[in-house]
Amino acid sequence: MHQPLSKREEVVLKLVAEGFCSKTIASKLFLSVRTVETHRHNIMKKLDIHSSAGLVRYALGHKIL
Repeated sequence: MHQPLSKREEVVLKLVAEGFCSKTIASKLFLSVRTVETHRHNIMKKLDIHSSAGLVRYALGHKIL
């Protein structure tokens, strides 16, 4: 079983799956781009996913979108 995502990671995952780039996500959430990229990295590590397309598939399969 995968590690649970934090609430912020869930929000970042949703925005990534909706197709937003890190810069746009950072702007929407009032974060730095580096922080968004760190969240994305942590999400991928926790879920053992290795691509943005994989994140989208995960989000669709788990009704995050």
